[in-house]
Amino acid sequence: MDYMVEEDAGLRAVRYRAVVVWIHWITAAVVVTQVVVGFTFHRVLEQGTPERMELFAWHKTIGALILILTLIRLAVRLMNKPPPYPSDFPKWERFLAVWNHRLFYILLVALPLTGLAAVSGRAEDGTVPLLFGLALPAIPGIPEENGFGDVHVVLVFTTLALVVLHVSAALYNQFGSSTNVADRMPPFRATRREA
Repeated sequence: MDYMVEEDAGLRAVRYRAVVVWIHWITAAVVVTQVVVGFTFHRVLEQGTPERMELFAWHKTIGALILILTLIRLAVRLMNKPPPYPSDFPKWERFLAVWNHRLFYILLVALPLTGLAAVSGRAEDGTVPLLFGLALPAIPGIPEENGFGDVHVVLVFTTLALVVLHVSAALYNQFGSSTNVADRMPPFRATRREA
């Protein structure tokens, strides 16, 4: 049994702790920024131009930030059990929500690591340069031509599909559902209150 699916808080919604809310919205903003930067440098700008190289440096730096935020988020998550869902939130929806979140954690670690792996084969001095004079250690033993870039792209589109599902569910639970589940994550509020 999965406690996140089975436990409930009665009809009231218990809100996430403030630190979790802040990390959630900061991560969301950084991920949206990363998507814009990634698609712009990859699809819009011409190969080898200074503008593309500048955006690629931003892409790598933002990717490192996403990895750090996700690791912090995982640590906070392990120390702060998520609030149970309201009892009127159907178990099948709980199951989808729980696994959507778990897949996000996996993808938000896998995306930066596959990106790092994709560029590690071209690292000249054993490091991958970022902005602000920062660098990440390259993953050793990866050939210059490797398939990690392709894996990275597949994971990007998988993440985008999960984001669409997550945002659609949040909007539905705020505006279309009769449950109080939306009240768990500020700034959303329950559409109905416990009697």
